[in-house]
Amino acid sequence: MTKTQPMMRAPLMTGSPFPAAEPEELGLPRDPLDMVDSVIRKQYPKMRSFLFVHAGKLLYERYYGGHTAHSFNDLRSATKSFTSILIGIANARAELPDLDTPVTDVLQRYIPRRAHPLLGKVTLRHLLTMTSGFAWQTGKKLGEPLIHRFHRSRSWTSFALALPVMEEQMGVFQYRSTDSHLLSVALSEATGMDAFAYGKAHLFEPLGIDHAAWTPSPERHSMGHIGLYLTSRDMAKFGLCCLNGGRWEGHELIPEGWLNETLTSQAAGYPAFGDYGYQWWTGTISGTPFALAHGHGGQQIYLLPKLDAVIVFTADSKVSRWRNPRMLLERHLVGLLQSNSTR
Repeated sequence: MTKTQPMMRAPLMTGSPFPAAEPEELGLPRDPLDMVDSVIRKQYPKMRSFLFVHAGKLLYERYYGGHTAHSFNDLRSATKSFTSILIGIANARAELPDLDTPVTDVLQRYIPRRAHPLLGKVTLRHLLTMTSGFAWQTGKKLGEPLIHRFHRSRSWTSFALALPVMEEQMGVFQYRSTDSHLLSVALSEATGMDAFAYGKAHLFEPLGIDHAAWTPSPERHSMGHIGLYLTSRDMAKFGLCCLNGGRWEGHELIPEGWLNETLTSQAAGYPAFGDYGYQWWTGTISGTPFALAHGHGGQQIYLLPKLDAVIVFTADSKVSRWRNPRMLLERHLVGLLQSNSTR
């Protein structure tokens, strides 16, 4: 009999309670939400959770495959959006320099001896928007063939900074996880704290997120591109805070001005995913603007500002092929919210 690894779980009481209500209390029919639940059970065998938040209330919450409200999710690349938010907090606290500062100014002690001549032109803004021009390979579904070499290297930071800089690609979007990790290193260099410790102090604990995990790199920096583990409810809390202009329980945790930039298109992205802000995907679904924290396997936090909604999906992250739950928004959820907003 094969032994299975125990599921990572947070303690039963995790942080502050999430305000909840029944869909009918906010004038929404339950049937479309039950339909989504039914489709997930039939067509998404790797799905782990589906949460629907509207008008600040958790209206619908379902778990699958033995997961519960206390199970941790491996956010994969949705981690990138958290890294961006922490950069914004540090920037507002004057702990980071201007976004147009060259990365060489912040990461001086990691610069390789044979750095590319154009490295000094790569800025923090380039990293945030994935327009750095570092030579990289990206597949149609965001696969990164070079990521395994990066992960096997002893110094991730030096590996990323040693990549050639393609002048013609500077300012052009290319999905590149090394850019995201360099942001985490920059945060550590500027604040003296790894991203996890900084996040606990300035974001997680104020949000009532008492239990989380964030995997470090070989150099003990928090991974900037993957590695964060949260419960689904805490993912929804984070999304709701972003939706509310960075405020939570009357306190501003994330600068609203930073959110306005972060969740706005800063670079033309990929048609299948959207444009790109600061480590967030942006675009429209059925005519409705969205921002998306997206991770492999289906780890997603959708923000729908015009419809006052946050939608969270999580799934098994250890898969090579998976079905994107975006179709569930397009066919069932956006229309539900749009019809309610016109009443």
